Amino acid sequence: MDYTLAIEGAPETIPGGTGVLLLHPSTGETDRIDTEFLATDTDRFLVISTRTTAREVKQKLEYYDVDESRAEILDTLSVERGYSRRSGENIHYVSAPHDLDGILEQTRRFLEAHDGKTRLTVDSVTELIYYADEDDVYDAMVELLSLLEEYDAVGLFHLSAEVHDDETVERFRELFAGVVDLDADGEVSCEFPSVE
Repeated sequence: MDYTLAIEGAPETIPGGTGVLLLHPSTGETDRIDTEFLATDTDRFLVISTRTTAREVKQKLEYYDVDESRAEILDTLSVERGYSRRSGENIHYVSAPHDLDGILEQTRRFLEAHDGKTRLTVDSVTELIYYADEDDVYDAMVELLSLLEEYDAVGLFHLSAEVHDDETVERFRELFAGVVDLDADGEVSCEFPSVE
């Protein structure tokens, strides 16, 4: 199954099972790319949020006019920070951002529960590395990518290029079939060698 990819300079479509790395500066405006990715050619999507709470994710979707009825949110922050949580059928929680097993389990449940075109975003891998060991995060991303393949879904994974050394950026970059590089001026360049 092919998915339309509404990102400037990227291929028009990518096949199911494709993971895309979004490299961005630490202050980069990623919301526009993220929401266009989620809103296009999608039946259901999952936002794995390690950077903002579910409430903030909902505000972002509303601001960018993304159909919230298609959304599920995995909030990794609220439990650990002691925020009040309102569980709904579309909002899920894990105990903390370093609960990688919980993130993988919730992602599998989401993908098992929905047919059709499904997408996910991980916002962000950088935040996961703050909370958990880099090797463990790497292994978890490998697992997430294998879930995309198993369920014919696609995913967008945020990584802030400025806060990691070149070796770390390159290590994660090599995992993905495509890379979208957002610079400080908002310019986008793309590499999809296995898709083009």
